[in-house]
Amino acid sequence: MTHRISKYQRFKMMNPIIQFFKFIYLSIKIMLVVAGGHGGTRKVN
Repeated sequence: MTHRISKYQRFKMMNPIIQFFKFIYLSIKIMLVVAGGHGGTRKVN
């Protein structure tokens, strides 16, 4: 089963400006999770 992507989806994937801002957004989101003390960064009393 094959599924062709639309021209708009291809435009979004191939646009470096959109990809750059998506990268920045995800990086900030990850930093907020890590800075919030999730997982291994949590202090043990």
